[in-house]
Amino acid sequence: MDDSLFVYLQQLELITFFSGYPFIYAVVFSIAGNQQDKNSFKNQVTKLLPSGYALVGILYLGFQLKNLYLVYFIQNNNLTMQLTCWQIWGFLSLLFWIPALAKKTILSLLHSLVFFFFLARDIILRLSASTVDIHIVRNDMQMYTVSLLLNLGAILVIVLLSFLVKQYKK
Repeated sequence: MDDSLFVYLQQLELITFFSGYPFIYAVVFSIAGNQQDKNSFKNQVTKLLPSGYALVGILYLGFQLKNLYLVYFIQNNNLTMQLTCWQIWGFLSLLFWIPALAKKTILSLLHSLVFFFFLARDIILRLSASTVDIHIVRNDMQMYTVSLLLNLGAILVIVLLSFLVKQYKK
């Protein structure tokens, strides 16, 4: 079987986990605006965006470990995982648990824009010259929708956990 299928599937995985974050980031920042009040709810949500992105990174890591276990179980030989540079870049999203990196929310946006490239590339190729099959763009858009829901859910979980921790401290 051709490796291009596996490369395409890895790209779909990366689109699914990381490409929806720039849109969520833009929506949250457009709603929050330029808040001067540091204790406002909107300002707190913007500060939690990198943590939500890191949570998506943990989900991606869990997905890759599940795939690794399945490959090991099926093949029952030595446990190897061939990481591509894109997968390693995806694992770097876990660094946003570090408070120093989480304070710079723009870094999480820049990190996720790399994955948005796959989606944008396929759409631009489809619009410019019909070299890309319409099914590829359809798959990309379906995975992008899942990514939006996944990233929104991760942000909501982090906001809820933050609220519960604050209530518990009181």
